[in-house]
Amino acid sequence: MIKTVVIGAAGRMGRRLVANIAESKNLILSGALESKNCPFLGQDAGQLANCANANVAITSDLSKALERADSVINFATENVLETTRAAVSMGCSVVIGTTALNQQEKAELAKLAQAGGRIVSAYNMSIGVNLLFKLVKESATILGANYDVEITEMHHNQKKDAPSGTAVRLAEVVCEAWGWDYDKDVRHGREGIVGERSKHEIGMHSLRGGDVVGDHTVTFAINGERVELTHKASSRDTFAKGALRAVEFLATAKPGLYDMQDVLGLK
Repeated sequence: MIKTVVIGAAGRMGRRLVANIAESKNLILSGALESKNCPFLGQDAGQLANCANANVAITSDLSKALERADSVINFATENVLETTRAAVSMGCSVVIGTTALNQQEKAELAKLAQAGGRIVSAYNMSIGVNLLFKLVKESATILGANYDVEITEMHHNQKKDAPSGTAVRLAEVVCEAWGWDYDKDVRHGREGIVGERSKHEIGMHSLRGGDVVGDHTVTFAINGERVELTHKASSRDTFAKGALRAVEFLATAKPGLYDMQDVLGLK
């Protein structure tokens, strides 16, 4: 059994990770980490996730959480590099589902991997979304830059970042296929008299409301036809199951920085 720590264990995603680990035949929960001001410190992580007692108390002590671990799953948005460094130094593999990493932080993850770390970092852990990435790349390549591309994403009203990391990656996939530049060629929303749509832009639109887990649509449009590729997540379990699959992948992987395309063999 792969002894696994969940960082952010009291959050919505963390609880689903704990519940899915409880049902896993290959993973067992060995640690549960939360911030120092979390009201659930000391509580059993399994009970909090409405599953069997895990005999693992939620702690804010990183060293304590890691002391018996083989792997770490982190969907938190804070201190990602700090926890990753600590985990790698303890010989743990690390699965990161955080979408709010900047370029410098991504470069630091690459350095940790070069130094012997085994890391999976992905915009989205969903197996279906990662298939969407592949289909969008193939569609962009086949259809060509004569098609207008618009990307729409919708999430719950508690989401802090926009656009979503998944939407950003979808735009990057199109840019890579066409030799475009995300920073120059993606247009975030439209307002007022903006004139005709240029041929050299990708529209990006973020919607927020209710309890939507995550919807993403990429539209390829040209005079006479439209191709739409959509993924809709109705449960956070889709991300949790992908993260567990990444943990199993890293158990036998060589040191390196991987993404879910590697985990699923889609490259």
